[in-house]
Amino acid sequence: MPLTDFDIRDIKLGRDVTAEDVREDLEFLDDWEERYRYIIDLGKQLPPMPEALRTEDRFVRGCQSQVWLVTDYDADAGILHLAVESDALIVRGLAAIILTALNGKAPKDVADYDMDAFFERIDLLRHLSPTRGNGLLSMVGRIKQEAAALSS
Repeated sequence: MPLTDFDIRDIKLGRDVTAEDVREDLEFLDDWEERYRYIIDLGKQLPPMPEALRTEDRFVRGCQSQVWLVTDYDADAGILHLAVESDALIVRGLAAIILTALNGKAPKDVADYDMDAFFERIDLLRHLSPTRGNGLLSMVGRIKQEAAALSS
């Protein structure tokens, strides 16, 4: 995909699909097998990130899979746009869940958002392997670090 076809501002997670939508959808599903399928399907909503954006400085350390994070601050609107790419379907889905909570928000709101409480409400970390959970927290930490730098 040419770099010009990828626009981070077109990612709808966080606007059209919110964290509250995810919580409601997960509560509706009967078991974790169905929830995992939902999470994987959510990840399919992420547009593929061009190879040119998968650079070392965007690589998220601490994840079991390969993960890249792109941030774009829209100073006029005062919001942070996020894009995540991973080589693993479930990780793309977990990244999508993060984006539903943090994408398209003001950097201060991103930095202040209690992801731990959100993960607790959807009972997510208890159903992930320790390495997958650590990777999820690494993604959140990196996003919050970049948001905090913009809000200070």
